[in-house]
Amino acid sequence: MASLFEAAGMEAEAPRPLADRLRPEHLGEVVGQDHLLGEEGALTRMLDAGRLGSIILWGPPGTGKTTIARLLAGKVDLEFVQLSAIFSGVADLRKAFEAAKQRRMAGQGTLLFVDEIHRFNRAQQDGFLPHVEDGTIVLVGATTENPSFELNPAVLSRAQVLTLKRLDEPALEQLLQRAEAHMGRALPVIDEAREALFALADGDGRYALNLAEELFAAVSEDAEPLDREGLSKIVQRRVPLYDKGQDGHYNLISA
Repeated sequence: MASLFEAAGMEAEAPRPLADRLRPEHLGEVVGQDHLLGEEGALTRMLDAGRLGSIILWGPPGTGKTTIARLLAGKVDLEFVQLSAIFSGVADLRKAFEAAKQRRMAGQGTLLFVDEIHRFNRAQQDGFLPHVEDGTIVLVGATTENPSFELNPAVLSRAQVLTLKRLDEPALEQLLQRAEAHMGRALPVIDEAREALFALADGDGRYALNLAEELFAAVSEDAEPLDREGLSKIVQRRVPLYDKGQDGHYNLISA
């Protein structure tokens, strides 16, 4: 029996996390990576030159690796295909390579984004080489581990390693302001709790937005904003005492 949504010609859609709803739609919206995306950034120079070679994006979680890869594909008109080395195997790679070959024959290039690429063994990593060399794919790998130790020299010789930085306080503040604009209300915390939230996020933008979403859901609009102790009760973990001089960064209060 059709649901009310289906009967009305609509599809029921699961709610998307705030971090996903706020995912940048343009490279200029990516925060905290100006050394790559600023006027003199490595990726900016690459795009200005009209080329995009294979690259390895190395950085901590929540710094924009997947988003950058997806937006790069759109910028240079490549089909974006995403695989995870955690969940994909040889059969998935073969299928991706074959589909890329078919696209190439039709005049469409492919950007193959491989998350956690260091999880592939050496034989699997070597499997990318002929497809990179003949132009079937532009490989963009993402890793949280040092590529020099985790990736084959043959892969590294064919891909430029670009390092992403942990998001600093101004970058995290930009994300929180976007969250507030999207939700139509201020984050329900006082300044000291907001700074403690920066410390909790530890440079991870996705985690910062997840915390913000948790706070929006837990605190009503007419409630008093939370102090640091109130924040610790909501997030159910110890909240760092945060100060710009870093002297109190490792002093913790009990949740």
